[in-house]
Amino acid sequence: MKVNKPRVIKDYNKLDKDLQQQIKLLYTDGFADHLIHFFDKDGTKVTVLPFETDDRYYMLRMTENEAVQIVDEDDDFDEDGFLKSEVKQEYEDKFADMDNLAETVPDDDDDDSYDDDFVDDGGGGDDDED
Repeated sequence: MKVNKPRVIKDYNKLDKDLQQQIKLLYTDGFADHLIHFFDKDGTKVTVLPFETDDRYYMLRMTENEAVQIVDEDDDFDEDGFLKSEVKQEYEDKFADMDNLAETVPDDDDDDSYDDDFVDDGGGGDDDED
């Protein structure tokens, strides 16, 4: 049985480099097709990229346009939006002890539920509840 992990909503560009690399390794074909949508407690539609580590469950805020732009501007991805094979190999070697990465990709690309347990970490470093 899984232990409850802290749940964090955060901006992708405010993550440290290692987490960004792990996310790229998981989403080798870009981010846009893996975004999920839900309504927050105020009824606002939120678009996020889910990502789970050993100690946290992240919901990374980004619009579909931002997801495409991040990949387009990242030299780790080729012109078709796929993680370059040499970069993929480098990250696989670097994060070899993290077998569970492939298991965190959601099967469903549209989840309309909101979990009040998420903490919005707008990037300031402190976890503040919504």
